[in-house]
Amino acid sequence: MLDDEAIGFSREVAIGEAELAQLPPRSGRTPEQQAAADQVHDRNRRLRVKFLRANVVEIYDRLTAQRTERPRLRELSLAAADAFPGLVPDEKQLTEELQHIQAAKEGREIDQGLFFREVLGNAATGDHLLETMRQPTERAVQLLPAFAESGEVRLDTVHVERRAGAAHLTVHNPDCLNAEDNELIHDMEIAVDLALLDEQVQVGVLRGSAMTHPRYLGKRVFSAGINLSKLHAGQISFVDFLLRRELGYIAKLAHGLFLGDDRPWQRSSAAKPWIAAVDTFAIGGGAQLLLVFDRVIAGADAYFSLPAAQEGIVPGAANLRLSRIAGPRLARQIILRGRKIWAPEPDARLLCDEVVDPRELDAAVEANVAMLSNPAVLANRRMLNFAEEPLAEFRSYMAEFAAEQSMRLYGGDVLDKVGGKWAG
Repeated sequence: MLDDEAIGFSREVAIGEAELAQLPPRSGRTPEQQAAADQVHDRNRRLRVKFLRANVVEIYDRLTAQRTERPRLRELSLAAADAFPGLVPDEKQLTEELQHIQAAKEGREIDQGLFFREVLGNAATGDHLLETMRQPTERAVQLLPAFAESGEVRLDTVHVERRAGAAHLTVHNPDCLNAEDNELIHDMEIAVDLALLDEQVQVGVLRGSAMTHPRYLGKRVFSAGINLSKLHAGQISFVDFLLRRELGYIAKLAHGLFLGDDRPWQRSSAAKPWIAAVDTFAIGGGAQLLLVFDRVIAGADAYFSLPAAQEGIVPGAANLRLSRIAGPRLARQIILRGRKIWAPEPDARLLCDEVVDPRELDAAVEANVAMLSNPAVLANRRMLNFAEEPLAEFRSYMAEFAAEQSMRLYGGDVLDKVGGKWAG
């Protein structure tokens, strides 16, 4: 039955693709031609959603050998493109998209967003995918023996060092103020995996490195959020960045590694408490990160901001977490209005635990490491996270996020910005 439906579906989508092929590339289209392309995409996306909603469990089971295999996001999407032509972009189409700046892309990542909305929206398929994304990466497993022995691993953008039972993760993307891009997300997940896998580590610590940027030369910075220049250049991936960061390393920070479902009486996850040390600022994605940390220490000269409305995109899972942590009024001020919160402000106490002289951050980190090394912290942290963010609630949010964020990437206001002030 599924095969028959898939053949008919692919045939109908192919009609629309043939119409698109007759049009010039997006950057060379007239307004009338772009309107025609939009109509084709609308028609084909209606077909995709209808097919997915009728068959999502069977489709997912086909792609995962009845849920006995665990392809990650990118692999799952490419497998879907092969098994069900027209459902999501194939590798050739994605490679073609990478040749263009964001404003000149066809917008095929929206189809990936629709696919993952349906997969994550179903409890059976969504729970399986969440577990898959919380498994250790192959690269971390390969690096673990060397890290366990030496206590140090240097990735391209993250340095991991074990000191006195704490894994210190230092982000090193200095020329762009530790802004996030595809490469940083990849390295961060490996680094978090190593901290969670190493039995000698009791606590994880995240901090930014010193900058080479002229304005902040020699000064530590926590994070400038998404790299807007790379977004303009079309080098920020929906799947490998925006979706992977939420379902990968940030989910691992919050909920731990998934260790398999063959442990009938033991916990199925490996989790540890985490400390964030904020120097200078935590903007956008950097501020989002703080919402899953157990302790946040900030220098007295630091600030926090989530300029989501100004950027035009959705700030990850901050919309899920910030209202719970800071209250709905403050959450709306920060997300919708772009309010900047300075560490000494009273409202900053809802976003961080301690504010110290910047010169005392090292000492504050060490004191907090000692406090969180208490074995009872793990059990209580697990129960707090279970109560505050049940995985079913997280899965439901991420299903809607997948579609919303993919469409925001190609919203007219976002494309105007990436073609203007973010281009440099």
